[in-house]
Order: sequence, then structure tokens, then C-alpha cells
Amino acid sequence: MLRFAPALAIAILALPVIGGLAGTVLPAFGYLPALGGDSLSLEPFGEVLAQPGLARSCAIALAAGVVTAAVSVGLVALFIGGWSQTRPFRVIQSLVSPLLAVPHAAAAFGLAFMIAPSGFLARLFSPWATGWTRPPDWLIVHDSLGLSLMAGLIVKEVPFLLLIALAALPQVPLASASRLSASLGYGRVAGFLFTTWPAIYRQIRLAVFAVIAFASSAVDVAVILGPTTPAALPVRLVEWMNDPDLSSRFMASSGAVLQLGVTLAALVIWLGLEKLCGMAMRRLAGRGRRYKADMAPRLVAIVAMGLTTLIVFGGLAVLALWSISGLWQFPNVLPASLSLRGWSQTLPRIGDPLVTTITVGLAATLLSAAIVIASLERERETGRSGGNRALFFLYLPLLVPQAGFVFGLKLFLTHGGVGATWTALVLVHMVFVLPYVFLSLSAPWRAFDRRFEAIAAGLGKGRRTTFLAIRLPILARAVLTAMAVGFAVSVGQYLPTLLIGAGRLVTITTEAVALGAGGNRRVIGIYAFLQMLLPFLGFALAAIVPALLFRNRRAMKVA
Repeated sequence: MLRFAPALAIAILALPVIGGLAGTVLPAFGYLPALGGDSLSLEPFGEVLAQPGLARSCAIALAAGVVTAAVSVGLVALFIGGWSQTRPFRVIQSLVSPLLAVPHAAAAFGLAFMIAPSGFLARLFSPWATGWTRPPDWLIVHDSLGLSLMAGLIVKEVPFLLLIALAALPQVPLASASRLSASLGYGRVAGFLFTTWPAIYRQIRLAVFAVIAFASSAVDVAVILGPTTPAALPVRLVEWMNDPDLSSRFMASSGAVLQLGVTLAALVIWLGLEKLCGMAMRRLAGRGRRYKADMAPRLVAIVAMGLTTLIVFGGLAVLALWSISGLWQFPNVLPASLSLRGWSQTLPRIGDPLVTTITVGLAATLLSAAIVIASLERERETGRSGGNRALFFLYLPLLVPQAGFVFGLKLFLTHGGVGATWTALVLVHMVFVLPYVFLSLSAPWRAFDRRFEAIAAGLGKGRRTTFLAIRLPILARAVLTAMAVGFAVSVGQYLPTLLIGAGRLVTITTEAVALGAGGNRRVIGIYAFLQMLLPFLGFALAAIVPALLFRNRRAMKVA
């Protein structure tokens, strides 16, 4: 049965995306017989282009994609170049790694609670430093330029790109290149950028494209932090799709095609920036300067990385504190009292979203892990990894904006008689969970020392026994960690859950974002805290279970 696993994985990744794109493009040109659209037309695009503030909405989405990627990539490059192989680097790395488990919406809420005019940072410096006894009338969250939106995306994408880059580091001669550049008189940052960074960037390039695609089309973060008059294009797409007037489906589909164009424009701009940066690097290297005085960019990198970690963890702590706070007036740094009243009032309503979140996440993660393990075993048997074609299919759901194909997928499911079912939601979540499980598990699975299997074969053990008794136990931590990553991805899915669930299947994430407009910080804190807690529990189990299973073999651990 292993021979069918790679084909099944490609089908799960490609068919929903391709079918969803077709279901988006056809109504965008007026063809949707179920709603009376029997011929192709450009009228839906005319309706979209006539919407007020559309150019600004597109510009915000475009800027979010390009600026988020540029700042995140630049910060990761400076940090690795300036501080790799040092103790501060290892400390920051250990602190940043857990941030990958935090859903985007939870991180966005935490940032909003930190930087809002009545947020924790303003309270921390008031009134003794600012003189404020009441919150200033400043538009920080939901600012018209989308700066808070970009900040919320950056604090989440920096850990992602850093971990992807760290996974690529063993493939490049970092230590020897650093010694060589230092012997030639180059500073740490310049030596790294001239010798090692191009090779690393080639390996993380698809991940950068995925960041651009997500940042330019993110809905949940844009709802929480983005401007509202007008909102970013992805937010307006959801409004059009949820319009009770069914004829608005044509306009929503054409808007989704426009979103594809915005994301494509962001990628084209990024390709141009790649060319410009490459030319600039070659010119700087050709001048022969050594750029030894690089302490300023190094300090900027480590301070920015530390602030990113501090803001996210601080925001999550503030969310937890708001969930149990009593009266908390401005400018008090801490609440006057603690109370579980918010939890007691919210718990009766939180049961169904919590059950849906856990069951859908576990099902999507388990199925994805089974398919990934089977595909990797098939690869091991045949010795073929699929090369660039497999990598393309792996990144396909991450490179295509969710709004570009989930709208069409929703229409296909609805008109195919498939309603808002639990099974449909699990299958759609698998489209996004499976790539992350594969990316997390493929490296340790391929690095497994096959001499263990040779010894088992010499003792007369079959392939199934070897797999169950040797390979899986040794790779238990890697498998559970990959599943924890997949579960965290499922918990954080907003747009697929919103559209496929059609309001009947709600999760902690969809409820948290919906409550974000209400302004009740205690309720928002409870939902966002649960949204953060579930992935952390998954990672905690991934660390605890192997430790318990192999507690009698600790002396065999390789230092």
C-alpha cells in the first residue's frame, strides 16, 4: 500500500487548490449556472472595481506582503550573520522556537493588548513617564497605513523564517566560511552575507514566497490589527462572500481573483528586489571593503529579535492576565483584583468550539502524519524523493493565497451537495497541515541511521517488525513534534474554517476573531489564551511522552 501514499499526498495538496481555483475563476467571469450565470462576462470585475477604497485595500495587502517579507528576511540574515555560534544566539534560538506554536490570531491579540493606547506598554510608563491618567487618543491598532498589521505579521514570520534558516545551516559550511572571511579581514556580518547567505537563501526561498503569499492575504490578523476604513482586501473578500445576497458571490469571486493578482504582484516585486539586492551585494563585494565596524547592525539585529520574543511572550502573558482580571482601570499596571467570573460565564459557551477545534485538529494531524510517514517510507524503499516536483506540490497550498481557492472550494462543495460537515472541514484542514508535518518530519526521517535496520535484518526481523520496533520508537520524538506542529497549524486556521464551516462548525480561532470587534478584553483574553494553550499542550506532550516511554534508557542518550 505504500506505493499509493505519494499519489495520495499529491492529491490532497493539489486537487483542492486546483479545483478551488477553477471554482473561483469561473464565477469571477460570470459563469455559475446555479445562480443564473450561464455565460462569461466581465461584469463582476466591473462591480469590484467600482467598490470605494478598493485601490487602498489592494495597496495595504500588497505592502503587507512585501514589507513583512523584507523586514523578516533582513532581520533573520543580520541575526544569523552577526551572532551565530555564540551564546546569545543559542539563547534567542531557544526562546524564539516556541513562538512557532503560537497561532497568528493569538499573537495578534497579544500585540494589540500590548501596544493599544490603553495597553500594557502605556500602563507601564504611565503616569510617571508620560503624564497620562487616561488613554491617549491615538490610532495605533487599526491604523490607516496598516503598520500594526505588518508588525503583527512580522513577529510571527520572523520565528518561522529563522527556524527554516536554521534547518538549512547544516547544508552550508558556516564555520569554515566564517573563519575564511575573518582571516581576510571581513566583519562577521559582511563575511556571512558575502559567503554563506546566498546558499542559505536559495534553500529558504520557497518559504519566503509562502510568507509573502500569507502576509498579503491574511484575514484573521487583518481583522484584529488592520485598518477598517477601508479594510485590507482579504477582509473585504470575506464580507462580500458572507453577504446574504447570493448575487454577491460573483463579485466575491472576482475579488478573490484580484487577490491572486495582488499576491502575484507582491511576488514579482520581491523577485525584482532579489535582483537589486544581488547586484548591490556584488558591487559591495567588488569594492574590496571589509566592513569590520558592524557592531551597530549586530546590535539592531539582536535587540529586534529580543523585542520580537518579548512582545509576543509579554502579549500572551497579558492575555492570560486579562482572562482572570477583575477591575483593571487605566493607568494601573496590574488589575485591582483577580476573578474567575469571566471563565465561569464563558465556559458554558465554549464547549462546542473547543470540541470542534480539538477533534478536527487531531483528525487532520493524525491522517496527515500517517500519509507523510507512508510517503517517506516509500521514498526510502525506492530511493527517489520526487525532487523539485514534489517540493512544488508541497508548497502549493502555502504559495496560493487561501482566499484564491477556498472561495471556489466552498462553492464546489455547496453545489456538490456537501454541506458544512465535520469530515469536509477535516479534509480542508489537511491541505494546510500536511505540508508542515512533512517539512517538520522529512529531515529527521531521512537522517535515520539505517545500520539499526541492518542489524535487525541480520537478526531475522522483517520490515514491519523493524519499522514498528526500531524506526518508530527511535523517531518518536520527531514524529510527535511534527504532529504538534500540524495540530498548531490546524488550530490557527481561520478562513478555511469560516467558509467551509459556514458558521455551523466554529472553532476557538473563529470565535476569538469574531469577538475581537466586541471590545470585551476578558472574553477575548479567554478565547485567545485557549487558542494559545492548545498548541503548547501539543508540544508539551511531544516532549513528555518520549521522556516517559524511554525513562529507563536515559543512560543510552548520546550527549
